[in-house]
Amino acid sequence: MGATGLSGKSVIVTGAASGIGRAAALRFAAEGARVVVADLNAEGAESVVAAIGSAGGEAVAVTGDLSDRAVADEVVATAVGTFGGIDVLVNNAGVMDSMSAAADVTDAEWERVLRINLTAPFLLTRAALPHMIAAGGGAVVTTASEASLRGSAAGTAYTVSKHGVLGLTRSLAVMYRDQGIRANAIAPGGTATDIIAGVRIDGEAHGPAVLGRHVVSMGRICEPEEQAAAIVYLASDAASGVNGVVLPVDDAWAAV
Repeated sequence: MGATGLSGKSVIVTGAASGIGRAAALRFAAEGARVVVADLNAEGAESVVAAIGSAGGEAVAVTGDLSDRAVADEVVATAVGTFGGIDVLVNNAGVMDSMSAAADVTDAEWERVLRINLTAPFLLTRAALPHMIAAGGGAVVTTASEASLRGSAAGTAYTVSKHGVLGLTRSLAVMYRDQGIRANAIAPGGTATDIIAGVRIDGEAHGPAVLGRHVVSMGRICEPEEQAAAIVYLASDAASGVNGVVLPVDDAWAAV
């Protein structure tokens, strides 16, 4: 532990009850970081806290809707109150859309996807920044998507939300670099998580393997741990000069 400079650091990971977020929380803890596990799923969040504790690490759970400002503020306050500050914020929580084109997107779908995928990261980042700046710096790592890079990887609502995430990341990197803040994003390709459990193609629900075949040139399905490794790298001292970058973790899908 400690080679990454993360030992003893205070880290918030959202969407940490499962998938990429869970893998990231466990990996940060393995590096000696103290982790706030934030998720809507209370049982899943507590299971991650228990797994970290069993391995000798420190973690605490906060549950709730992260697009609610009060919950976002609670997550930040918990990190500050429990671990003394915030060194790393990982904006990972997100939801998929129904792969609908613009004319077919309902108001409810649009509002839900934008609220969770874009508004929540903004609220959390806004709340965390004063603490990071006061401490002399910090790292924000956000889970974007292959849909951040193109218009053919998802439906309209998800694509717009993930393009917005890149705008947030790049704006943070430029506006706060002189205050020691680094902001970067990963752009996962197909990954074996439950985010697409509700995706429907031609009226039928599909899992990652089928969705991978549906999207041309997608490449192989990655594991959550592969995405987590990229997140931890971007948060670590090894990436001290990396700022404003989107890192595809997608088996070359972005290169097609």
